[in-house]
Amino acid sequence: MFKAQVLVAHRIALALFFAALFALAAVNMQWDWIPDYAAKILQGLAKTIVLLISTSIAGFILCIPIALAQVCGPKPLAWLAHKFCTIIRGTPLLLQIWLLYYGLGSIFPYVPGLREAWIWPYLIDPWPYAFVALTLSFAGYEGETMRGAFAGVAKGELEAGHALGMHPFTILRRIWLPRAIQRVLPTLNGELILQLKATPLVATIAVVDTYAIFARIRQETYIIYEPLLLLALTYLLLAGLITLLCKYFEAKSRARLSS
Repeated sequence: MFKAQVLVAHRIALALFFAALFALAAVNMQWDWIPDYAAKILQGLAKTIVLLISTSIAGFILCIPIALAQVCGPKPLAWLAHKFCTIIRGTPLLLQIWLLYYGLGSIFPYVPGLREAWIWPYLIDPWPYAFVALTLSFAGYEGETMRGAFAGVAKGELEAGHALGMHPFTILRRIWLPRAIQRVLPTLNGELILQLKATPLVATIAVVDTYAIFARIRQETYIIYEPLLLLALTYLLLAGLITLLCKYFEAKSRARLSS
C-alpha cells in the first residue's frame, strides 16, 4: 500500500514538473508561427494517424498466418515464416524502407510499357512503399508475439472444440484466435507505440507526415526548440491515447473472461 502511494505521488510530481516546464516554455518562447502552420500540422498529423492505424491493422492481419505457419504449418512454410520474422526483426526499419523505395522502386522505370500503365502513378508515389514497409515490420515483430500466444493456448480448450465436432476453421475463429489475442493484448500497447515512433522514418522518402511538417517549419522559420517541443508533445499525446485505448480493451477482455 505504501509503495503504491509513493508511486502515485511520484507520477503526480512528474506530471506537475512537466506541466510547469511546458507553461514556462509557453510564456518565454516564440510561438507566433503556429497559426501560419496550423493547417499543415493538422494535415501531417492526419497522415501519421492514418499510416499508424492502417499499417497496424494490416500488419496484425498478416501476422496471424505467419504465426500459425510457425506453430502448426508444414515445415517449409514454418521455415519461411521464421526467416521472415528473423530478417524483419534483425534489420533496421530505415534500411527496409530504403530497399523498397530506392531499390525496388528504381527497377520499375525500366520495365517496358509500365510508364503507360494505370498503376504507374502508384509506383512513383512514396506512400505505398511506406505502407508496405511499416506493415511488414509490424507483422514481423507481432508474428513472433502471436506465435507464442498461439502456442500458449491450453490444448484442452482446442481438444474440447474437436470433441464437440467443430470444424478446424471454426475452432480457430471461435477458440484459438480469440484466446491468443487475449494473451497478446498486454504487449500490443508497446508494439503500437513502437509503430508510432517508427512513422517519422517515412519522411526520408518524402512522405509528408507530422515529423516532415515540423522539419519544414524549422527550416523555414529558423526556430529550433519550439517546433521540437511541440513535436515531442504531439507524439506524447498520441502515445498516451494509444495506452488508454489498449487499457480499455484489456479491461473489456478481462470482464468477458470473468463473466
